[in-house]
Amino acid sequence: MVELLEAAVGYAGTHTEELLQALRQHLLLVAVALGIGMALCVPLGIWTSRSRGAALVIINAGNTLRVVPSLAILFLAIPYFGLSFTSAAIALTILALPPILINTDAAYRTINPAIREAALGMGMERRQVLWRVETPLALPVIVAGIRTAATEVIASATLAAFIGSGGLGLYVVRGFALYSIPILLVGAVPVALLTLAADLLLGGAQRWLQPPVHG
Repeated sequence: MVELLEAAVGYAGTHTEELLQALRQHLLLVAVALGIGMALCVPLGIWTSRSRGAALVIINAGNTLRVVPSLAILFLAIPYFGLSFTSAAIALTILALPPILINTDAAYRTINPAIREAALGMGMERRQVLWRVETPLALPVIVAGIRTAATEVIASATLAAFIGSGGLGLYVVRGFALYSIPILLVGAVPVALLTLAADLLLGGAQRWLQPPVHG
């Protein structure tokens, strides 16, 4: 295994510029998918937590998306957007939506109604209650959803290479094509490290945002 890692490091050293470009493409795909996912699902999650009708339709749709493989979504997007960055971004965004949506809905839905009533009784407007009282309480659960989405998207972004959209999956595809484990590791190891880093970072943010428990 040590020899394989040394061979992978040697290959990466001779392809530094290409590797950095692949890393940038990978991170851009992840950022686009998570950014769109948060922009869509946080407002939707707040809405579904307050509306049974909306929850029935939107949460069920989110749960349905969870069981659809990313590769299937990717191939469905190709006829409309071609072998492009857009197709990969759409597939990854759809992958990111369910955990963010479901966690946001749960975060606001499980807040004790007495807290809202107390804030309203103190003279706060509903918008103030939402942003000053409910959102700080909901943030840890929302971040947990983003954490799940981030780890899934980082790992799945390797699929972009299958349609020529770059990313670290380039080396996974090349490694399989050339039957070369060292080349495959040049893509797989950074993806694993990025996934671990995102999980640790967002896990730390989740714990930091958690309200203190008073005994």
